[in-house]
Amino acid sequence: MQLNSTQKRYLRSLAHTLKPVVTIGNAGLNPSVLREIDLSLGHHELIKIKVNGCDRKQLASLADRLCEQTGAALAQLIGHTAVVYRASKQRKIKLPR
Repeated sequence: MQLNSTQKRYLRSLAHTLKPVVTIGNAGLNPSVLREIDLSLGHHELIKIKVNGCDRKQLASLADRLCEQTGAALAQLIGHTAVVYRASKQRKIKLPR
């Protein structure tokens, strides 16, 4: 899933007030964390994920793998927090064009 700059800006504005739903620790992306992220995306569509214990380069790599494995799109990567979006069947969030 690809997002254009207008859609990313819109999603970042919606995510501003959100708290991180999932925290990824030193164990990294294990199956239980991926399952929890998948469930959270199914319920919320837009979530924040806090990543502990890695540097900026590792964080970007982890976010890419996470999006690839869950079918989500990265809306923002700032500090140790990633904002990811995946549309659900009910479509709670209507993205601008």
